[in-house]
Parts: sequence; structure tokens; C-alpha cells
Amino acid sequence: MSLSILACIACLPIITALVLMVVLRKPATVAMPMAWGTAVLAALFVWQTSPLYIVALSLQGTVVAVNLLIIVFGAILLLHTLTASGGMETIQTGFRSISPDPRIQLIIIAFLFGAFIEGAAGFGTPAALAAPLLLLLGFPPLAAALVCLVMNTIPVPYAAVGTPIIMGLKYLKDLVLQAVASGQSELGFSSVDGFNALIGQWVAIIHTPIGFVLPIFMCGFLTRYFGPGRSWREGFAVWKFSLLASLSFLAPYLLLAFLFGPEFPSLIGALIGLAVTTWAARKGIARPAEQFSFGRREKWESDWTGTISPADAARPQATMSQFRAWLPYGLIGILLVLTRLPVLGLKGILAAQKLRFEDILGFSGVNADIPYLYLPGVIPFTLVALLTIPLHRMSLKTAAAAWRKSMHSMIKPAVALVFAVSIVSIFRGTGIEDKVLNPNSYPSMPLAMAGAVADLVGRGWPMVAAFIGGIGSFITGSNTVSNLLLAEFQWGVAEVLGFKRDIIVASQVVGGAMGNMVCIHNIVAVCAVVGLYGREGTILRMNAIPFLLYGIMAGLMTVLLLALF
Repeated sequence: MSLSILACIACLPIITALVLMVVLRKPATVAMPMAWGTAVLAALFVWQTSPLYIVALSLQGTVVAVNLLIIVFGAILLLHTLTASGGMETIQTGFRSISPDPRIQLIIIAFLFGAFIEGAAGFGTPAALAAPLLLLLGFPPLAAALVCLVMNTIPVPYAAVGTPIIMGLKYLKDLVLQAVASGQSELGFSSVDGFNALIGQWVAIIHTPIGFVLPIFMCGFLTRYFGPGRSWREGFAVWKFSLLASLSFLAPYLLLAFLFGPEFPSLIGALIGLAVTTWAARKGIARPAEQFSFGRREKWESDWTGTISPADAARPQATMSQFRAWLPYGLIGILLVLTRLPVLGLKGILAAQKLRFEDILGFSGVNADIPYLYLPGVIPFTLVALLTIPLHRMSLKTAAAAWRKSMHSMIKPAVALVFAVSIVSIFRGTGIEDKVLNPNSYPSMPLAMAGAVADLVGRGWPMVAAFIGGIGSFITGSNTVSNLLLAEFQWGVAEVLGFKRDIIVASQVVGGAMGNMVCIHNIVAVCAVVGLYGREGTILRMNAIPFLLYGIMAGLMTVLLLALF
């Protein structure tokens, strides 16, 4: 069978998910099992592998999904615990008095506060937290949803202390080790950790110019589409403050990516950025002379609002000091330093504690493990959630309610993730060098797609790579799962075309972050919290503009890096 036909068949699971979720508007809990079924049929009847081997690969994917679910649960548990304790409400009140200008509020809340929450929790939580706060401050609900989705992109590769890179590139492990063993590793990475750190560095470099352009572009976008004067210029007038905010975030973001790896850039960078910009805003530093306003609400367009208006939004009340409210996040930072820096010794001890699953169902090389103590879902997220109970003087009843809510919220993500990651495992397993399990010696599904796409796009691939990652997030709702699904594909294309594999994989990661602004899961979630039911299509259409800008800038940076290195 020709490579192009194999590639078309390999695309069917992705097309199935795309059609079900986008065209038929089915939830991921329906789309992912159907896409998994399509992958199973392709593996059985085209790659002619055995049913038992497919079961083993699906079990391997399930174990990997459990790792992700532990991280998701810990992040959501901490968030729900802080919400139940009143800590999150207290944090929100601290932002209300900083500046009355919506452009400043966009930069501080949607960009920097969202980046901090993304670094600590990830998984779509920043937009769901920041959008209601902007609504309370007087933003039209549609504007609040749009800007929060778009700004929740740059910090995403380092979300939940680096999960999209550390876990999302998990399936590149064997390819990286082969490259190291054969002396082919670019720029001298000598291990999987070294490769992940290198990817984190390239991602930070690609994101740096985007990080300066995107906030000021979105300020202009805000005033152009939601201002009485419909003027880009009103938004761009905040350029000095925007550049200050970007610099205060991106300088530590870059530095941390190079010094400590992919776990700290968003979390610590955003914390530093928040401190600098809130101080500057209170002092009036770099703020524009004229204040922007959305105008009188009765003149707003009808599609700007939904079932919740700013007047209806419950105003947060401080129930404790700002210090006590932020203390759990401070503990997260301390615990991350203690458990992630190799020189302190705890990293090796925690990472060595694993549940190992080797040669699943007797198939050699079908392995997976759960490093249960090293996963950030356990330390620091769940540990800090437990410590928050006495720190915020919560009753056991209130804490138990937060745990129940967190567990309930895991049901749908669990179903979607298990099937999504199992698809990835089947994708990879189809290329095994075994005459019984792969009698025609076909390349794996990702490599078949990579070969066909390389023939089709050729040397123009660097401009396309980020968009592919974005489509992956659009389909799966996750940068992590987009990377799991497509990183090997991107590696294969780079190898066929002779591009540096690490830079192309970094472009995939950046694209997966970019896809956060258009993925159906995130759009539905933010629409729910601001009362915009049925407006998902409007948001998707409007966010296509910053999506294209982001992708073009990522492509140009990828081309530049390939030319320089």
C-alpha cells in the first residue's frame, strides 16, 4: 500500500474527532471513544496487527492517562479548595482597586494573573477565573471571554509546572535516546531531561516576540470591536504599559526556562510580572493620559451580553488578608524549588518511586509507569490543598465539599483523556518491527502522515508546524494531548526534510499553546461562566484573527531559528 494511502487512513481517527466535535458538536466523551474505535479498525485491518496487541497498547495509554489525571486532579483540587476557603475571592478583590482602565485590567488580569494561574494549575482554569473578574469590572461578557481565551496561550507550555512539555513529549523518549546513542542529538542534549529543557528554551525564544506583540494587539482589538469609537489607536495608546508588563514577565520567563527547565517560567515569571505591573499601575507609571471606557451599556450591541451582566455579577468580598490568600501559591513555589532542583537531592528520590508496568500482556517494550510522588498533582498540588485547610481555617465539611466537587469534575476529563491517549499509544505501536504484529513492515501511523505531509508541503513546513499543533489543541482541548498526539509526527517531518528536530518540536508545542484560544472545550467553559450560551461560534470566528497572527509570528520565528542554528 502506498505511503499516501497509509497517511490518509492514519488521519481518519483525527478526522473522526474533528467532525464529531466541530461539525456535529458532540462532546469529547463521545468523540474520543469513536476516534479510538477508528484507530483500532485501522490497526486491525490495514496494519494487520493482533487484537491482543491493541488491547496492550490501549492499557499502556490508560496508564499514561492516569499520570495526566493525577496532575489534573491535584490542580483542580487546589483551585476548588482556594475557592471554598475564600482565598480566591480575596485575591480577586485585590485586583479591583488597581486601575479603572479596561486596557490596564486586560493586561494585569487576563494576561499576567491568567499566566500565574496557568503556571500553577493549567487545564483551562485561567480563562474561567479571569473572565468573571473582568465581567465584574465592567467588561462586556463577550469581550471578557475573548481576551481571556487569547491571553491564555503564552504561559501554556509551562502549565501545571511544565506538564505540556514533560508529559506531552513523553512519547519522544525512545527517539531522543536513539538520537543520543547515535550521536545525532542537536546542540548536545544528552538525555530526555536535557531534551525537554532544550525544547522549553526554544519555546521561550519563539514566544518572546509574541509576548510583546499579543497584549498590545489585544488592547487594540478590544477598543476596535468593543469601544464606542471603534478605534485600534485607543488600544495601542497603552503601548508603554503593555511593553513594561511584557518585559517584567518575559525576562524571568526566558531566564527561568534556560536556568531551571520547563517547570517554572510561567508560574514565577507571572508572579514577578504581577508584582511589577500592579505597583506601576498604582503609581501611574507608563499609563496613558486618557482613560478608555466601553461607553453606556444601553448602547452595547446585543451579542456582547448574555444571561449575566456586570451588574448581576456577585462582587467578591475579602475574607482574609492578601498574604494568607496568596500563601498556598507561595508554598507551591517553595515546594517546587525543593523537589525539582537536582542539586537538593529530593528530585531523584521522588522520581524513583514508581508503579511500573513492563511488557504489558506479554508484549516486549509495551511499558508504562506512574511516578506517583514526583507528579505535581501529588507534590505540590494535593499536599498544598491539604495544608490550605488549617492555613485558611476551613472546616472539614467545607474541605470535604471541595474534594467531592473536584472528584465529580474529573469524570468527563477522565473518559476523554483515557481514549485520547490510548489513540496515541495505538498510533505509535503500529510501526513495530515485528513480522507478526506488523506483517507488511508499514511505518507507524504518525510516520506515515509525516512522510506524506513532507512530500506535500516540503521546505515550507516551518511556517506550518505551529498551525498543526494548534489544530491538535483545537481537536483535543489540551496542549499536552496535542503534543502526545503530534510530537512524533513533527519529529518525523523534520527528520525527512532535514530540519532540526528540536526546533520543529518546539514549534509544535507553541502551536499547541496557540490552540487554547480556539479549542472548543475552553470556549464552552468560558461561555458558561460569563453566561454566553450559544455564542461559541461567534468567539471562534473572532479569535481566528489573533490565532492567525500568533501562528504567522510563530512560523517566522521558527524559520529564523532554523536559519540561525
